[in-house]
Amino acid sequence: MSSIGTGYDLSNSVFSPDGRNFQVEYASKAVENGSTSIAIKCKDGVVFALEKIVTSKLLVPGANQRIQTVDKHIGVVYSGLVPDGRHMVSRGRSEAYNWRSTYKQAIPVDSFADRLGSYTQAYTLYNSVRPFGIATILGGVDEDGPHLFMIEPSGSFWGYHGAAAGKGRQTAKNELEKLDLPNISARDAVNEAARIIYLAHEDTKDKEFELEISWVSASETGGKHQHISAEHLAEAKKFAEQATSDEDDMEE
Repeated sequence: MSSIGTGYDLSNSVFSPDGRNFQVEYASKAVENGSTSIAIKCKDGVVFALEKIVTSKLLVPGANQRIQTVDKHIGVVYSGLVPDGRHMVSRGRSEAYNWRSTYKQAIPVDSFADRLGSYTQAYTLYNSVRPFGIATILGGVDEDGPHLFMIEPSGSFWGYHGAAAGKGRQTAKNELEKLDLPNISARDAVNEAARIIYLAHEDTKDKEFELEISWVSASETGGKHQHISAEHLAEAKKFAEQATSDEDDMEE
């Protein structure tokens, strides 16, 4: 009995005969078509980076930031449908606020990931909703040190040393695996994140993009999530352009 083209993808709450939820798979396809986003957990924090495709020359540079803060010590980046991502950030802020109101302290990063993962999974259960078309990468620093998680459209989430999502996911993942992630510093991770985004952009090099980078680190930012300075971003771009140029020369 085939599960292809027989109507099992019309309802979010029905499994196909071989146990697949097609709506979740379609949401994953939306993620694969999105801009590349990555995060690196280093020894003293977490670094986020994003390839933000410029879809119009009329857009204001630096506006519409896609890496956002959900609590002072937690940042989020996502690949996929931008409105879905903004809703997830809003929900994340509510979860962080509710925890702080109830327990009078900042939410631990793993508890935050658990709550947001459960919320994501709830949207795969009912006919009245659809799965979120995003992969959410979140990370931060708490009393137990730095943490990094990625939540899939299904609601599943895992802890990572390095995570990547979007169109350039495979290229980014290959480059992340080459790094000594447990021992890399946040400052070095910023340069490496920029280099990886530039490499991942090679498949869509005909399109202009903006590089967006943020970090949260006990030593560099006092445990607060924030975007890197314009000077630091310029240095990271210069490092990435030089590194990718050297790699192109070696291939020739």
